[in-house]
Amino acid sequence: MTPPTEAAPAHAHAHARAAVDVLTELATGDQGLSSAEAAARLARHGPNRLPDPERESALRRLLRQFRDPMIYVLIAAAVLTAVLGEWVDTIVIAAVVLTNAVIGYVQEGKAEDALEGIRQMLSLDAQVRRDGAWQTVPAEDLVPGDLVRLSSGDRVPADVRLSRASALRIEESALTGESVPVDKGTDPVAADAGVGDRTSMAFSGTVVAAGSGTGVVTATGQDTEIGHITTMLEEVESLETPLTRQMNAFGRALSLVVVVLAVVMFGLGALLYDYTLGELTLAAIGFAVAAIPEGLPAVLTITLALGVQTMARRNAITRRMSSVETLGSVTVICTDKTGTLTRNEMTVRTVVTPAGRVDVTGTGYAPEGEILPAGTTTAQHVLALAEVAARANDSTVSRRGEAWVLSGEPTDGGLRTFALKAGVRGDDDARVDAVPFDSAYKYMATLDRTAHGTVVHLKGAPDRLLDRCDSQGTGPDDTAPLDRAFWEAQIDELGARGLRVLAAAARRADDGATSVSTEDVDAGGFVLLGLYGIIDPPREEAVAAIRACRQAGIRVKMITGDHAGTATAIAREMGIGESTVTGAELETATDEELRTLATEHDVFARTSPEHKLRLVQALQANGEVVSMTGDGVNDAPSLKRADVGVAMGIKGTEATKEAADVVLADDNFASIESAVEMGRTIYDNLRKAIVFILPTNGAQGLVILVAVLLGLTLPLTPVQVLWVNTITAVTLALALAFEPSEPDIMRRPPRTPGGSILPRSGLLRIGYVSVLIGGATIAVFLLGQEAGRGVAESRTVAVNTLVVAQICYLFASRFSRTSSLRRELLTTNPVSWVCVAVMLALQLLFVYAPFMHTAFGSTAVGLTDWLVPLGVGVVVFAVVEVDKALRRR
Repeated sequence: MTPPTEAAPAHAHAHARAAVDVLTELATGDQGLSSAEAAARLARHGPNRLPDPERESALRRLLRQFRDPMIYVLIAAAVLTAVLGEWVDTIVIAAVVLTNAVIGYVQEGKAEDALEGIRQMLSLDAQVRRDGAWQTVPAEDLVPGDLVRLSSGDRVPADVRLSRASALRIEESALTGESVPVDKGTDPVAADAGVGDRTSMAFSGTVVAAGSGTGVVTATGQDTEIGHITTMLEEVESLETPLTRQMNAFGRALSLVVVVLAVVMFGLGALLYDYTLGELTLAAIGFAVAAIPEGLPAVLTITLALGVQTMARRNAITRRMSSVETLGSVTVICTDKTGTLTRNEMTVRTVVTPAGRVDVTGTGYAPEGEILPAGTTTAQHVLALAEVAARANDSTVSRRGEAWVLSGEPTDGGLRTFALKAGVRGDDDARVDAVPFDSAYKYMATLDRTAHGTVVHLKGAPDRLLDRCDSQGTGPDDTAPLDRAFWEAQIDELGARGLRVLAAAARRADDGATSVSTEDVDAGGFVLLGLYGIIDPPREEAVAAIRACRQAGIRVKMITGDHAGTATAIAREMGIGESTVTGAELETATDEELRTLATEHDVFARTSPEHKLRLVQALQANGEVVSMTGDGVNDAPSLKRADVGVAMGIKGTEATKEAADVVLADDNFASIESAVEMGRTIYDNLRKAIVFILPTNGAQGLVILVAVLLGLTLPLTPVQVLWVNTITAVTLALALAFEPSEPDIMRRPPRTPGGSILPRSGLLRIGYVSVLIGGATIAVFLLGQEAGRGVAESRTVAVNTLVVAQICYLFASRFSRTSSLRRELLTTNPVSWVCVAVMLALQLLFVYAPFMHTAFGSTAVGLTDWLVPLGVGVVVFAVVEVDKALRRR
């Protein structure tokens, strides 16, 4: 009675077998399973739910913040100073390290939770036949072989092979990307049919839009199609972002150079001079602390956090900070169609009457727009089509606040809106009887009492209506002969434009008629009134956004589960392209062939989740930085794999939101363009911050290195070095995070993936500014010593020289290409002046507060002692401005 392998073959090809064969294989009869048998299968297959995801603990998240080569060097420095008993140094270094870690921990936010989002899509209860009776059980208790019953509005509780379907239509857009509900039946389909074409199946997590049905459960939990996507999510690796890769490489290289130079300096100092072990160790620690930009991780984190806040104000919620910057580096945006590029609101775009074509303006379910007759088309022709659209219709559209909301099927909603635009509301009380839509005969008919008598109104598939019409015109009494060739040509033309085509017809009925049936309709004698061309319209703002992305050197590719004709038409209208590849072609392509297809084509139709994931991987294999946008469960694996995944916040599923890096609160593709601009701006500002911070470290490292190699007293102590590094990073460098976008930011091509974060010009500037400031600092210290000043006073003036020079260098760094001697220096970034004021206030505290003298070994100096640092700063500013002027030439 319970063969051990009953679920395997049924799950593998249930859609291709007759329903009776699947029932036999699952050892299920008309009365369903017994309670005992269901319990045995539940024990064998497990509950109908997805496994809990492994969560990262808060402690592991905190410890991960310390995984940075530069932080390792600082931790080692803190340990060594503690061993030497230099507790002030130890405390200051440890405080900097901990502050960086806490900032990263707080800003990073919660970890990914894609599996939980998918799990919430499973229904809570199911109608199942057990022990010969229908009963309600928790969906978790379903097992392969259970008979389940589906009704309109139900969420399908498991993968089901249908054995009975009555006008059953299921909304599968979250799983397949199909923009309209799918007609379901019981006939087997081809074994190699894609998920979207398996009309004999109902899939877990999808929603019954209309009708009813019964079927046998073939797969539960992780064996379902949604479960398969879950497995893909577990197997998909989240890639490091370009910024993360570049910063990690930069940190490793810098840390290695610093450690090597510190060891060399230690050895040469021991060989050439009579330094004690403690003095050399402190000098080596001072050099490491000087050369390591310990403030850089904090500046990076804060800059990204500011970008996150800016994007949130622009309706883009960023779940992982580095993703904002990554959007700025993308070279390809892969986007779903339904609900992302389009409104996911079916709209009648064109109608065809016997007298000609009529264009309809307006989008969505708001009855706003115009009907523009062409040629000899009269208002009577349009009213005839509107009458059928209003009466052979079970949907309603109503205004709720500022939005128009549909109740019913999207296609019916589009027809209802068209009727309202034509001024026809329809009268529900006038309906006498109806034949509901069924995929078996593909039409809907209503018997209505109108002011002109009793009429049968008919709408449905054009081929089915053409077979039942023998004349054409504007009403049920017209007798003009049917021009079938004309209508078939019109149907082909509308279909080629990607429009879904429905036909409308009418026939006079007896005034005493009280019912209508399929037999009545199939008897024929109808008058064909015309055709409706329906489409899920593109978002107008998305068209402009795609144009802007192209201008910025970013390719946009559409990857959808919808049919090729529809995808091609939308892509053409969006300005994406017309060269379309189908899922069947992707299925047979090797990985190498797929890389070529992904490069040469921009439209991919009838794709499965596996196809989307493979396309993203193929593009990444070609060296592209890929963003993937989407709103359905079928998009979740590819969103997770992409360099940055973008989910729709309103119509997107929870699974998609949790797998994504960025969630668009307004479901507006145009917001991605804003994110790209913000990402590029952030990257520019980070590059400016690095080119600004590193000369401080270079100058300080040079000061200590030269002092040791020449056998001099150290012009700076380790804690003084740390003071300058820290306050410079959290004040002056932070000011660069507020720099606005440069005018040409969206006219530049994407930066080369994998390239260095620093351009050659930046490296050169770091070099000469480091030498300039470092040399000036050594000279100031030595001049103070020669003048007979104490070490503390000479060091204080040396620290002031570093600080004032950095302030002047900030003004030169705010504009990386153009001159800083311009009005914008004063007007475009007021935060920079606040940061300068804070920096000066802190430095005055360093110089004149007694407790700072104790902590940092500083001392008070006279007013004239500030003139030399100011002069050094002016020289630094002038040299950088001359360099920029030469480069512009």
